[in-house]
Amino acid sequence: MEKQEILSHIDHTLLKATASWEEIKVICETALAHRTASVCIPPSYVKRARRTYPELNVCTVVGFPLGYSCTGAKAAEVREAVADGANEVDMVINLGDVKNGDFDAVTEEIRTLKEAAGDKILKVIIETCYLTQEEKIRICRCVTEGGADFIKTSTGFGTAGAKIEDIRLFKEHIGPGVKIKAAGGVKTVADLEMFLSEGCERIGTSSAVNLLAGHEAGNY
Repeated sequence: MEKQEILSHIDHTLLKATASWEEIKVICETALAHRTASVCIPPSYVKRARRTYPELNVCTVVGFPLGYSCTGAKAAEVREAVADGANEVDMVINLGDVKNGDFDAVTEEIRTLKEAAGDKILKVIIETCYLTQEEKIRICRCVTEGGADFIKTSTGFGTAGAKIEDIRLFKEHIGPGVKIKAAGGVKTVADLEMFLSEGCERIGTSSAVNLLAGHEAGNY
């Protein structure tokens, strides 16, 4: 798989709590230079990034990383992120609702946040490491019925990240309009190629640019 083809599917990501503006600028400039799909940054930096890099495709996160904020708070986050200039929003579902079996609430929250996002892309992080097989299948239905654009495996802050068996499960159970994003634990060029070949439209990672540079140099 060609380097630029891979990069065109990468959400170049920096979401650590201590991220400085200088670090955010580096990943924004790297994303622009390497033509990644987007840069995924904390919501507090969206307005500044949009003002500084008007041509950049900016993604941010909502209810991150635990997902148990109330729906109204998440919706307000989405509206502010969009007003600040975000093109894409990655939300975290309420895992308490999942464990209580209240999948109607999960669907309704996704629907509410998609309405708040309007024509912007909404990705739904389901944090697969905490879910049973049946829960994952049920959430595929929630994401589809809620009208989201993507289902996403992980925050990268849980006990595990993306696994290829979950991507295959998603493909069986999501609706035809829903795309797939893998995130968390994608650490090698082989991982990048594997997830893309299995049908992921996006991969969230902080390391793709360096990995591919090392691959070209034979240092991977």
